[in-house]
Amino acid sequence: MRDTTFLIHLAEDDDRFILDLTPRFVDFQLPPWRRRHECIEGIRKDLLRHLEDQPANSYLFIAKDSDGKRVGFMHLQKTQDFFTGRSNCHISDLAVAKEHEGRGVGKALLAHAEDWAREHHCQLVTLAVFPGNERARALYEATGYEPDLLRLAKPVS
Repeated sequence: MRDTTFLIHLAEDDDRFILDLTPRFVDFQLPPWRRRHECIEGIRKDLLRHLEDQPANSYLFIAKDSDGKRVGFMHLQKTQDFFTGRSNCHISDLAVAKEHEGRGVGKALLAHAEDWAREHHCQLVTLAVFPGNERARALYEATGYEPDLLRLAKPVS
């Protein structure tokens, strides 16, 4: 891993880059009831809605390397904690371009989320991850994320 500094800023004209990374969200073994193309399309639709409508409390950030090349993105949402009512910051999406994996981009985006959450008086930074996404889970756990709620699913049809 290289020690690289990344510039992270709010997305501006980065829609194509963000949408082109949606297949990265299913680049691992999915639960048997999930279809890859349906997951990609669902994520793509949600991101497109946030890019077009720019709803309140929704923030898309771009990470660029020292040459100014886009290397990843993160979608943060400021939410309200169900149990306490306090503000939380939820990482809705985080993706790194495949050719930039292992260079610290994900770690830099997580650090940015935590700094942003502190600045905006959030109690927690939360995220969700598929169990089969071992690479992402390892990164999250190595940076201090721990299970909070566990969502279980069972197909009924």
